[in-house]
Amino acid sequence: MVGQHFIRFLQGHPWFDLKWLGASDRSAGKKYRDAMNWNLAGGVPESVADLTVQDSKPGSAPKLLFSAMDASVATEIERAFAEAGHVVVSNSRNHRMERDVPLLVPEINADHLKLVPAQKARGWKGQIVTNPNCSTIGLTMGLGPMQQFGIEKQSFGDSTAEFAV
Repeated sequence: MVGQHFIRFLQGHPWFDLKWLGASDRSAGKKYRDAMNWNLAGGVPESVADLTVQDSKPGSAPKLLFSAMDASVATEIERAFAEAGHVVVSNSRNHRMERDVPLLVPEINADHLKLVPAQKARGWKGQIVTNPNCSTIGLTMGLGPMQQFGIEKQSFGDSTAEFAV
C-alpha cells in the first residue's frame, strides 16, 4: 500500500517523473498492472500500469529512489542501493535508529540532512534518508511549531509530558 501511495503522490508532480519500479524477483519482468493488486480508489494509473517491474538491485535504477519495501527485506536492499550511489528515501523502520541516517520530517527538521555526509564513512557513494513512523510524524507536525515558544513541559492532569524542543 505504501508503494501505491508513493505512485499516487508522484503522479503529475512537477519535479519527478516515475519511470522505474523495483520489486522482488517474483514480480520482476512483469508489467506493473500484472505484478500487484491495486488497492486504492481509481485503479492503477495508466502512466505506470505498463511499466515493466525490475528486480530491486542497483544498475538500471534511477539516482533517486523512494522505497516502500517491507522491513523484512529493506535493510540489505536499501544499503546495496546506497553503496552503489543511489539516494534512497526510505519508509521502512530499518534505518531509523542509525546515527548517520536522518529521521526526517522536512517541515520540522530539514537541518538533519547535515547527517548525510557522515554516511561516506560507510564507503557508500549514495545515501539513505528515512522518515519516522506515521504517528510520530503527526505529533511532530503538531508540536514542531511550538519550538519558537520554548515549551519544554506540558501537564496533562496528573501527568507531565516532556517535550524535546
